[in-house]
Amino acid sequence: MTNLGAGADIDVNLERVRERIARAARRAGRAPEDVRLVAVTKGVPVDRVRRAIELGVSDLGENRVQEGAAKRAALAGDAPAVSWHLIGHLQTNKAGRAAETFDLIHSVDGVRVAEALSRRVSGSLPVLLQVNVSGEASKFGVGPEEAGELLRAVSRLPGLVVRGLMTMAPLVDDPEETRPIFRRLARLARELGGLRLPGVSLDLLSMGMTQDFEVAISEGANLVRIGSAIFGPREG
Repeated sequence: MTNLGAGADIDVNLERVRERIARAARRAGRAPEDVRLVAVTKGVPVDRVRRAIELGVSDLGENRVQEGAAKRAALAGDAPAVSWHLIGHLQTNKAGRAAETFDLIHSVDGVRVAEALSRRVSGSLPVLLQVNVSGEASKFGVGPEEAGELLRAVSRLPGLVVRGLMTMAPLVDDPEETRPIFRRLARLARELGGLRLPGVSLDLLSMGMTQDFEVAISEGANLVRIGSAIFGPREG
């Protein structure tokens, strides 16, 4: 018999989130399995993350390099097949640890951090370019008009494989207000794909969080970053 304990709420929440993802995908004429759920574990205790893994979560997202490294080490024996995603801002001085810890980095927002990753990566590391579509000063990422220049620069760096784009939409009461943000990122990915740069495959769109992931899916997201809808409110 499974001991649910403090993870009982995760069971119910995760089922609901998966159902919502599936419905949103079908409404958009897409297959639910084309959308990957990245469970955001910022501030979530290891035992609750472990429960999510037991329930089939295979992609975990962390905002901070140090927290991600500690959790990956703690869960190494329990989650050999889990992919770890860095979804938060990456400082240049933490690039080495990030390259060692994460399987996909969503937040490459400048040449300097990309160069730092390239120097430390072993083998190849998939990355996404973070684009600040909304133009909010509080958000990281290059502007849409600068994304092509960054893409060209990163594509020339050894060890890095650009797989797509990421953005964060503003926090708003009505999720529909985020639609133009997601639509513009999807359009930008198509435009940049037309450059046909060697080794670049812009097949991933990381957009949509707890408050707006269904809108993001309708506009083409295939990586959705969901935390509180699974784990509930958390500190940090």
